[in-house]
Amino acid sequence: MTTNVRQQIVISGVGGQGVLFVTRLLAEAAIARGLAVLTSETHGMAQRGGSVVSHLKVGDFASPLIRSGSADGFLGLKAESLDLHGHFISAQGWRIVNSDRPYSGAAAVEADAIAGRIDNPRAVNLVVLGYALAWCAARDAAHHGLFCTLADIRQVLEVRLAPRPDMRAASLKALDAGYASGVA
Repeated sequence: MTTNVRQQIVISGVGGQGVLFVTRLLAEAAIARGLAVLTSETHGMAQRGGSVVSHLKVGDFASPLIRSGSADGFLGLKAESLDLHGHFISAQGWRIVNSDRPYSGAAAVEADAIAGRIDNPRAVNLVVLGYALAWCAARDAAHHGLFCTLADIRQVLEVRLAPRPDMRAASLKALDAGYASGVA
């Protein structure tokens, strides 16, 4: 198990997009690797599509909150999330956003369109995560990428959704579709 990992990741979107689900998947992947993990989230008016931001720290940290300018990475389930919560990202940090157009300073994935093509429009969160896993793996993840791999997240989904085989299959398909778009 790798124990010298220290990563801070911000996940941002709106209520109902699965920000907290992605955070839990990443946290469980860290735990499975034997890594310490802290999470914290802030809910806006989530029931009305309000802002939701989650902080994930993997490694030896004392506080779950990420300071402005300190995050190693950012997952934006809506492109506008980067405008709201981009201040958390360090100058060297990576940025992945769900956007149908190029987004300044970020890698953009058309997650809404990909999720629509696989008939699972609610799986935008998993498409973005899959894309991020591929994008980071292709760009020296040892420094500022994700601490986990596609196989790690697949394993977490297999276990977490074991009682719901249809949902498990749909979730894995969305994760894989996002990953495939990140290596294309």
